[in-house]
Amino acid sequence: MNKKLRRIILFIIFSFFGKQYTYADVVIIPAPPKIPASSYLLMDFHSGGILAEKNIHQKLSPASLTKMMTVYVVANELEKGTISLFDEVTVSKKAYSTLGSRMFIEIGHKVKLEDLLLGVVVQSGNDASVALAEHISGSEEVFANLMNQHAYHLGMKNTQFANSTGMPAKDLDHITTAYDLAILARALIKDYPEVYDLHKIKEFTYGENPPIKQYNRNKLLWRDKSVDGIKTGHTEEAGYCLVASALRDNMRLISVVMGASGESARAKVSQTILNYGYRFYETHKLYSSGDIITDVKVWKADIDSMQLTLKDDFYITIPRGQYDKLEPVIEIDMKIIAPVEQGERQGTLKILLSDENLASVPLLAKTSISRGNIFNRLKDDIHLMLLD
Repeated sequence: MNKKLRRIILFIIFSFFGKQYTYADVVIIPAPPKIPASSYLLMDFHSGGILAEKNIHQKLSPASLTKMMTVYVVANELEKGTISLFDEVTVSKKAYSTLGSRMFIEIGHKVKLEDLLLGVVVQSGNDASVALAEHISGSEEVFANLMNQHAYHLGMKNTQFANSTGMPAKDLDHITTAYDLAILARALIKDYPEVYDLHKIKEFTYGENPPIKQYNRNKLLWRDKSVDGIKTGHTEEAGYCLVASALRDNMRLISVVMGASGESARAKVSQTILNYGYRFYETHKLYSSGDIITDVKVWKADIDSMQLTLKDDFYITIPRGQYDKLEPVIEIDMKIIAPVEQGERQGTLKILLSDENLASVPLLAKTSISRGNIFNRLKDDIHLMLLD
């Protein structure tokens, strides 16, 4: 390790005695269940920890899972105030004639935007998706470009959208991965919780003469009361897909299943991996955003030390029963020299379990530190030479 780094074992939260392990210290976690699907992933919402996976970076057709991004874009536009839930959206010929699952809106009719949003979320309406896309961007093609911009900023590196529905796109790439969909699910839940809450609605009725009631295709909403979203998908190319999320005892998990063999199969395997995660793992919030983690010496300043903090809340997902064995470790440069900018990285906080580094986050300067007067700078120059 670099001589300039020091390791400080923190006993603020945990105690750790020695390095002699017994059989009782061994963490035994069974392998994840074998899932008959092209790709799947199980992720903790708060920590981002991946608990089970298969082909998570394989590029696949997302089918109607695409509508997660459609909803995300709509939520973003609602937040910015460019659209309103009370907008009256005129249904175009293209929206009306869109194939696949439908909300059954009529050409030329005006539909409240809130109803269209529910038509996408609950009924997976392709016609509603196109109507929303055209209302926001003028055309579905421009809306797809907007979707791709959001995907880029969210870090969905292997995703390309060609439309708002997930219908097969002739001669155009329309692909994503299980990992990218988990990123999108986390963002939707975190950034727009009120819109996310719509995904637990089990049925929606729209229309007149007669009104048409349709049910949410996410079967887990009926089978597991902890599940509150989020989206199904199916085309011949994509197979049967489901992104689901559940919340049990303040622990939220996100599952992504792509390419299952049938509607019942995608629900069954999603339930299986969710149960696996809750049975064998637990998530803890170790620190809050802005917590002071430690003080550190700062040279050539008019003060002796500065505080280091965290930008975001720090969660970790670990095997059940291992919380008391966690070991927080701080690595800090011994020669931090003023000036220092607020938010500048000055160290690293690591969480170890049996000497394995489970997670690392940057330690940031709590405040800016200016250069000291000439006397303090000369004095510290001498001290630093002695340290070398």
